Amino acid sequence: MTIEKKILDLANTYSQNLKKKINERVAEMEGDDNSHYLIYRVLGIAIKEGKMIDVYQNKGRFLYKYAGSFLEEATILCFEEKFEHAQRKIKIPNKIGKRPKTFEIDCLVDNEAYEIKWRDATTDGDHITKEHTRVQNIKNAGYKPIRIMFYYPNRAQAIRIQETLKTVYTGVNGEYYFGDGAWNFIKKETGVDLLNILEKIANNKTKK
Repeated sequence: MTIEKKILDLANTYSQNLKKKINERVAEMEGDDNSHYLIYRVLGIAIKEGKMIDVYQNKGRFLYKYAGSFLEEATILCFEEKFEHAQRKIKIPNKIGKRPKTFEIDCLVDNEAYEIKWRDATTDGDHITKEHTRVQNIKNAGYKPIRIMFYYPNRAQAIRIQETLKTVYTGVNGEYYFGDGAWNFIKKETGVDLLNILEKIANNKTKK
C-alpha cells in the first residue's frame, strides 16, 4: 500500500469517527439544562445564537482533538515509510521531577526523539517548565529532542511561549521546526510530501 493510500485511509477513519462523535454530542445536548441561557441573554446573546455557540464550542473541541491526533499519526506514517525501525509512543521515566512519572516520545528514529504538534496555542507559563523538564529527560536518556509544529499560534503571548520553547530545544542541542519549516523538514527527512498529499485529500473532500 502506498503512503498516499495509507494517509487517505487514516483521514477517512478519523473523518468518520469525528462525525460520529459530533452527532452523538449534538443529540445529547438536546436534553441539556439550558437555564444558563439567561446569562447569555443578559449579555445580549439571544437564545438561538447562544444555542449555536454551545453546539459549535462542543464541535470545536472534538475537531481540535481529532485534527491534532490525525496529523500526528500521519506524520508518524511518513517516518515509518522511510525508517522501518521507527518506533511509536516510547515512554521514558522522569528522573528530574516527580510529575509526571513518565514522558512520551511521539516517534523515535535511532537517537532522534520527535515531538509532533499540529499547533500549540498555549499561553500557560507552566507549560515551559514542564517542556523544559521533558526535553532535559530526553537529552539525558541519550536522545536528541526535535519538535515539529505545523501551525504557529497567532496571539502574542502564545508566540512568546513558543519562542521560549525554541530556546529550550536549542539549549540542549535539539531542533525546533514550525510552519513551512515543519512541512519541509518532513519532506526532506522522509521523502514524503505530506503537505501535498493532505492538500489533495482536502480538495477532494471539500470540493463543491
